[in-house]
Amino acid sequence: MHDILIIGEGGRESALGLKFKQSPQVGTVYVAPGNPGMRRLGLETVPLGIDDFPRLIQFAQAHGVALTFVGPEVPLAAGIVDAFQAAGQVIFGPTQAAAQLEASKAFAKAFMHRHGLPTANSRTVHSLAAGQQVLADSGVPLVFKADGLAAGKGVVVALTHTDAEAALAHLYAADSQAPVVIEEYLQGQEASVLALYHNGTYVTLPLAQDHKRRFDNDAGPNTGGMGAISPAPQFSADEKEAARTLVARTISGMVSDGLGGCGVLYIGLMFTAAGPKILEYNLRFGDPETQVLMPQIQNDFYAVITDLLKDHPAPLQLDGQTYVAVVAAHPAYPAGPMSALPLAEIPAAWPTGRWLPAGVSEENGQLYSHGGRVFAVIGQGADLPMAQADAYRLMAAVQGPLAIRHDIGAKAVVTR
Repeated sequence: MHDILIIGEGGRESALGLKFKQSPQVGTVYVAPGNPGMRRLGLETVPLGIDDFPRLIQFAQAHGVALTFVGPEVPLAAGIVDAFQAAGQVIFGPTQAAAQLEASKAFAKAFMHRHGLPTANSRTVHSLAAGQQVLADSGVPLVFKADGLAAGKGVVVALTHTDAEAALAHLYAADSQAPVVIEEYLQGQEASVLALYHNGTYVTLPLAQDHKRRFDNDAGPNTGGMGAISPAPQFSADEKEAARTLVARTISGMVSDGLGGCGVLYIGLMFTAAGPKILEYNLRFGDPETQVLMPQIQNDFYAVITDLLKDHPAPLQLDGQTYVAVVAAHPAYPAGPMSALPLAEIPAAWPTGRWLPAGVSEENGQLYSHGGRVFAVIGQGADLPMAQADAYRLMAAVQGPLAIRHDIGAKAVVTR
């Protein structure tokens, strides 16, 4: 039996841990640092921070960990993969050099332009005055992106001049020379296409659709994600093939630029009238997309990863079901003070995997909210309406004082 170490603490890591746990080849799944809710899923939490590379490596060595899998972006950008590899430990994730495709929007834009990949027209500026000049020249709407990591909250879509001025002022409040990417505003439906890769070989997953805005009808600020669906039925076979082509072209570009290795490639797409355009790259699984992608995979997930590392990628076997993740968040998320709230007990009759904890703490056996996004409930069905109904039925039993969006998947239903 092989033991696994997952780095991270949220809903994405809960979903990954469960998928590894299902493998007949896997014994213990450790999650560092994890959260107390994960123990109810049969996962072992380890009180080590995601940035404590020396102690994480020592843990992996001491416990004979066969594979370490990295969930969040921060340790990837800081070079956790390079550190583990230098210590002779098997780890799945991009090198620090490759992680720049997520860690720097300007680096990613230069990569896309260099390889002729379709994306929004953009300018990178390094001062408030330069940003104001782009605004004066281009007018609104515009999209403003902080260059570095921002936990899914670094993008501002400014539809008015006032909003654009406010976005620039905010982005330059802490650093007067910060790099900021200013893009044209694209219209269409967004989708996420993810692939597991090792150098030039890869396995592409089904399309998913995240719901980034805090409130119904895509109102309010961007968050880390309030829900997701997969597969996304509103996209045609041609659009899905176009997405897969962009995966292939991106991975080819990474190899030619010396950014090979292994990991997860996540491409955020906008399907415009002129075809799909790349909004962003992430070099890890998305959250909450992971929560609706993992249940579809029928393969032994440990074997999927290890076979890929041997350059023998196995085709994914999918269950043909549709999944909907609805995220329960603190009512004050993402901006207000978020005091701990008691959580409802999860019914014992629920199948494992329908409740995936993220921002959860525990005291005297009672679970509490800890931070913004607290947990996700996963609905399943033969089609999207059935999966939606299942997700909201389950959520009604455990939502308690938390806040949700009521329209996860609505765009897909309307446009079918």
